Amino acid sequence: MCGICGEVTFDGSTAGGCIAAMTERMHARGPDAGGAFMQDRVAFGHRRLSIIDLAAASQQPMVDPQLGLAIVFNGCIYNYRQLRGALAAKGYRFFSEGDTEVILKAYAEWGPRCVERFYGMFAFAIWERNSGRVVLARDRLGIKPLYYTERPGRLRFASTLPALLAAGDVDTSIDPAALHHYMSLHAVVPAPLTILKGVKKLPAATICTIEPDGRRREETYWQLEVGPRSQDRSMTQADWQEAIRTTFGRAVERRRVADVPVGVLLSGGLDSSIIVALLAAQGQNDLRTFSVGFETVGELKGDEFYYSDLIAQRFATRHERIAVDSSRAIDALPGTIAAMSEPMMSHDAVGFYLLSQQVAKHVKVAQSGQGADEIFGGYHWYPALMQSNAPAADYARVYFDRDHDEMGEVLAPALMNGDYSRQFVERFFDSCRSSSAIDKTLQLDAQIMMVDDPVKRVDNMAMAWGLETRVPFLDHEVVELAARIPAALKVRDGGKYILKEACRGLVPDEVIDRPKGYFPVPALKYLRGPFYDFVHDVLDAPVARQRGVFNRAYVDRLLADPEGELTPKGHSKLWQIAVLECWLQTQRIENGI
Repeated sequence: MCGICGEVTFDGSTAGGCIAAMTERMHARGPDAGGAFMQDRVAFGHRRLSIIDLAAASQQPMVDPQLGLAIVFNGCIYNYRQLRGALAAKGYRFFSEGDTEVILKAYAEWGPRCVERFYGMFAFAIWERNSGRVVLARDRLGIKPLYYTERPGRLRFASTLPALLAAGDVDTSIDPAALHHYMSLHAVVPAPLTILKGVKKLPAATICTIEPDGRRREETYWQLEVGPRSQDRSMTQADWQEAIRTTFGRAVERRRVADVPVGVLLSGGLDSSIIVALLAAQGQNDLRTFSVGFETVGELKGDEFYYSDLIAQRFATRHERIAVDSSRAIDALPGTIAAMSEPMMSHDAVGFYLLSQQVAKHVKVAQSGQGADEIFGGYHWYPALMQSNAPAADYARVYFDRDHDEMGEVLAPALMNGDYSRQFVERFFDSCRSSSAIDKTLQLDAQIMMVDDPVKRVDNMAMAWGLETRVPFLDHEVVELAARIPAALKVRDGGKYILKEACRGLVPDEVIDRPKGYFPVPALKYLRGPFYDFVHDVLDAPVARQRGVFNRAYVDRLLADPEGELTPKGHSKLWQIAVLECWLQTQRIENGI
């Protein structure tokens, strides 16, 4: 797990003048080592978090003179040892013991489509010395980020958007379509867009080939298809449960590969509890688990320690509770927002930020339960789509933070150029293989909403403290299996029915049958006291007023009644606009429209 960056020029100029600034901005992602590689029109930079092969031989950028290849890589290839064996049998010799060199050899043997052989999370760039070509690639589920910016004569890329800003020469005006998505889709901005016009992100499961003259082409190497398959007609519920136990068990086992200890972020919910139970069953001893909780506000409880304690005791883990009072949470907000590659409104960002700060003092790697709700149908809006005859309209009704009419109240007229978010959902649903509304919804949430909400959030918050998070529910075999299971078996009885039944006997029934919990930060829902003052100061700052993105009457209305308007997910609309404005201020972006 690391931070990568690079520059490629097409106009004859020498690349690399920006590498030091970009790598320094990503220091937290890789505090153990740093390096750079520059060769005329190509330059790579790297910050290292040492997880696999701690020796200097695996430092990056890695250059293989014999193959004529250089690489920077962020992530982990869990099956690298098996691939190494296959490549050694073909005559390849290795100078290191890690997964980075395996990618280089795999690329030399199989070309860019080598990514289809990888089990893991990754974003990498490879330079071919002989052709001058640069190839970028991102993992199937977009677990590892990759941003880029283009100007005449050059392209730059990095693991974080702020690293690109550190290099300078970026168009930082607000993208109207991205802003519409941010305000509709719970802060999700689907790739390739970002909130800034001048920065894009490589979509998940994509290979991007950049020729020496600047020509660029992209190809998608993996496509999720949610819906039943004819070959599965004979599968019973018991068959699906067995398949889940076997496939998910392999996914958890794969993510144990490391040359440092691996812990678990234990929320107390079903998903992280399953991971702990499987690790115990697989014989992992001295397992470290970590939970975070916040102060209760009114009737909204801020922790799930009862359930996380139950799991920790059941499986004899070395457990640590991290209780966060309001003063710590308010003090952490500026750092939390600064750690975001893109503005994110979910309350639990500050929770993961503070949790990761403490966890990183004990372990460098932790498994986490993100993704289960999207792939196994756990969210509250899914039942409404089970019998829908108007999928896009019904999805918008239950998921969108605000409709297009309200958007006209929020945004300056110059930014209201179309109902971008509704049109995006309609196009996506039209492209789906299944005609079922619920299958379309599950595919949208897995391919788009999950990638740019919970997955991105955990990566950003954990890497702010040099903590690698691994997400076994996003093993592509698990995702592909879940996609084939009939929706009724997933959404039934409050959601994740088939996953719950598959885990009986492994996880205590008290955890399986408990009401669904979230990662609550009550103070950010109600915005009282210093939290309200924080939001007010951000939105009342001269730069916010001059930016002209939000209609002032709407801002003043929310400030006058901060608890009066919540999204369908129960989040504060005031917090949503405040996070965006605070992020822009943190990144020292002054322009808007």
